[in-house]
Amino acid sequence: MEINLNPLGNRFRGYLPVIVDIETAGFNSKKNPLLEIAAVIVEPDTDGWLHITEKHHCNIIPFRNSELDDAALKFTGIDPYHPFRMAIEEKDALTKLFTPIKAAVKRNECKRAILVGHNPAFDINFLNAAIERTNYKRSPFHPFSSFDTATLGGLMYGQTVLAKIAQAAGITWDNERAHSALYDAEQTAELFCLIINRWKKLSEYEAT
Repeated sequence: MEINLNPLGNRFRGYLPVIVDIETAGFNSKKNPLLEIAAVIVEPDTDGWLHITEKHHCNIIPFRNSELDDAALKFTGIDPYHPFRMAIEEKDALTKLFTPIKAAVKRNECKRAILVGHNPAFDINFLNAAIERTNYKRSPFHPFSSFDTATLGGLMYGQTVLAKIAQAAGITWDNERAHSALYDAEQTAELFCLIINRWKKLSEYEAT
């Protein structure tokens, strides 16, 4: 087993931040399906600075009898049944993402993962609906707690829209790639690390 020399177990009350972004075919977590899900794992280096260490992504086949909202599909540009998506079943996607997350939780001496998202209520509702629908046992995530980069961005940069926060923080933003689960998760993870590391730097400065 890989050993983390600077685990996060004592950093966030025993929770491992995992940045998640979900693309769906609507806004109803019970009726509209997941189409994409991405998870980005962040971990500290030997000096305690947070970095992206793993990225995981799946395209998902709409669950049986799910409803597809045309407006949502037009917004994301996703064709749920395009053969080149290489989509997999919902439960298989959860397994593919949860397996490395569980390993990272253990490696960092944490008790669970906590979802980090931009306005994460949407993502956690759809994630929980998928977990319930597939009867998935032992999700690594806390069932309702989350970290919100919209709130953190408002505090640090006076902006709440992800693209505007990224621009204010000096993070490159590509509108053509936005609304892809992996791209949005990567950008959100970069922002989260930047904010947490800036807070660490400020705390160390005040302690001197």
